[in-house]
Amino acid sequence: MNNDRPDSFTTDAARLCGQCALIMGWRPDEFWAATPAEIASIFNAFQAPKQNASVSRADLDRLMEQDHG
Repeated sequence: MNNDRPDSFTTDAARLCGQCALIMGWRPDEFWAATPAEIASIFNAFQAPKQNASVSRADLDRLMEQDHG
C-alpha cells in the first residue's frame, strides 16, 4: 500500500490533524477521538453565514423554553 499518494487516507488525515492542531490547539489524541461530524462542524463555523441565517426572537424564546423548561 502506497501512503505517499496525494489522495491517500494517510496524507489527508495528517493534513487535517495538522490543521486541527494549528486552529484549535488539538494534540493527535484529541483529533483521533473526534468524530468526522465534530470536525466538520468546527470547520463549517469558519464559513460565512448563509443569508437569512439569523434567529428570530420567537425562535430564540422557543429554544430557551426548551432548554430551561
